Amino acid sequence: MKKALNLLAYIKIDKPAKKCWLCAKIFRIRMETKTERRSAIKKLIASIPALAGMGYVANAKIISQGEKTVGEVTEFQDVPLFSNHIVHDNLVYVAGRGAHEEGKDGVSFNIKSHTEIVLKELEKELVKAGSSMEKVLKVNVFLSDIADYKGMNEVYKGRFGKKPPVRTTVAVAKGGIPVGSLVEIDCIAYI
Repeated sequence: MKKALNLLAYIKIDKPAKKCWLCAKIFRIRMETKTERRSAIKKLIASIPALAGMGYVANAKIISQGEKTVGEVTEFQDVPLFSNHIVHDNLVYVAGRGAHEEGKDGVSFNIKSHTEIVLKELEKELVKAGSSMEKVLKVNVFLSDIADYKGMNEVYKGRFGKKPPVRTTVAVAKGGIPVGSLVEIDCIAYI
């Protein structure tokens, strides 16, 4: 009987006859075999990208979880409050710099002079951290008055090289920038 079934399995039967149990059995056997083959082929094809992905993972660089390096630390009541900059994984995070020099050395109370002071302070901090204005990736500008936007831009333009960073500029509520500065700027750069 087994031999007969094996021989009949090679006979092409597209649809089994309703009343022929043998034909139905052969059709079912052929379909299971075809389905199993298709399933095996699909699994094989699906595993190719997975194997390629494992190769990429094996060659991937491990991201450092190194210690952060801090610049000058500002303290309040002998407790560390914030750092002027932090270096971590080849990125430099510079704290907001403001123009807190009112009346010193002839500093006038206008947005252009404040922006100039802030950008120079930002550049000094970047150099201390081993970076530069050309390596800045992101800048946040905080204005005490949005009407100062144009004046700030006149001083700001061209300060970050031919490939300027992305920038967010917002106006804060009156008194939102400490010690009377008209502008405060922070940034993120690479080394």
